[in-house]
Amino acid sequence: MRTKHSRHALTTGAAFAAAMTLGLAAPTVQAAPPAASTTSATPIAATAPDIPVANVKAHLAQFQQIADANGGNRAHGHAGYKASLDYVKGKLDAAGFTTSVQQFTSSGATGYNLIADWPGGDTSRTVMAGAHLDSVDEGPGVNDDGSGSAGILETALAVSRAQLKPAKHLRFGWFGAEELGLVGSKYYVDSLSSTERAKISGYLNFDMIGSPNPGYFVYDDDPALEKVFKDYFAKLSLPTEVETEGDGRSDHAPFKNAGIPVGGLFSGADYIKTPAQAQKWGGTAGKAFDACYHQSCDTSANIDDTALGHHTDAIAYALWQLAS
Repeated sequence: MRTKHSRHALTTGAAFAAAMTLGLAAPTVQAAPPAASTTSATPIAATAPDIPVANVKAHLAQFQQIADANGGNRAHGHAGYKASLDYVKGKLDAAGFTTSVQQFTSSGATGYNLIADWPGGDTSRTVMAGAHLDSVDEGPGVNDDGSGSAGILETALAVSRAQLKPAKHLRFGWFGAEELGLVGSKYYVDSLSSTERAKISGYLNFDMIGSPNPGYFVYDDDPALEKVFKDYFAKLSLPTEVETEGDGRSDHAPFKNAGIPVGGLFSGADYIKTPAQAQKWGGTAGKAFDACYHQSCDTSANIDDTALGHHTDAIAYALWQLAS
């Protein structure tokens, strides 16, 4: 994003040497069926579940603990990043997802992407949600972008709890080295054949969704994807604004550049909230949406629970709608 990478120059594809893709598909564990059901998985319904914000915050607490145990960050090339990936992968494997890990090299260090597919659905019409899992070197990155990573993780686990059979295929991605210039997401998109790219009917990006002085910004790249999110927030009588701060500066950019429709949500970084925005959203005018952006204070205390809950519920709503 314009501010997201104000401290980090964007890295082009030539700036890193992509290594081989690892086919590390983990064993798939059958998720337990819903307690009240003795039947097979149920068809996807129009009504998405409410995602418990406490569950999302539990993932953020794990990211914080991982950072605390690994030099205070979860950055590319540091042990905290791989530990974060292993945590997410373990949750998804246990929930019945088919996971794979891609390996690449950037800035002389090994990086990783985690891709998780929910079995079933038409793979020629794949709906994908993603977030970057890495932090900057300066801090644990609980909002940037632990929040997006935890939000899509808990939504994926909700898919498993419901044992959905969506008409379209569902895929989730956690990308590495975003803070070095979208390296992981670019590697993933570049690794897809033109045929595989054409199968992705939409990519949804979630980069910072729990900012402590939050806004409600919706990407305006694809009209249909934008409408899904605006419809959700309209149900809450919560106004939105078009997200322009990070156009082309987060992990949706490689997908967009490859001709894949993109959408997403954003709660704000180090831009300043205006009086008009404070009037409609609450919070403090004249203060950054996230004053701890790219700093050591981006900890588990740097989260607005209400914003985190609304944005995560919006993720679930969008996926339930788009995959039906």
